[in-house]
Amino acid sequence: MSMENIYIGSKPILNYVTALLMAIQRSDIVNVMARGRAISTAVDVVEVARRSFVNNVSIEDIAIGTETIGEENEARNVSTICIKISKA
Repeated sequence: MSMENIYIGSKPILNYVTALLMAIQRSDIVNVMARGRAISTAVDVVEVARRSFVNNVSIEDIAIGTETIGEENEARNVSTICIKISKA
């Protein structure tokens, strides 16, 4: 069973949708991962791909968390999300 990760950043949504579609063709499981402000983009990417392009995928798991970024004096917490998608 193969698995791929897609990290969401600041590029346009359709770039990530294309990457997700290509990854789901190659792998059984794809993790869409994002931090901070990119979380809403990650959700949009999964929903656009699931509703518009691919009918045979399902959302297996959604994991949320918090990471501490920066050094001790400038440390801050950033929210994270990981959406696990698999072929149905």
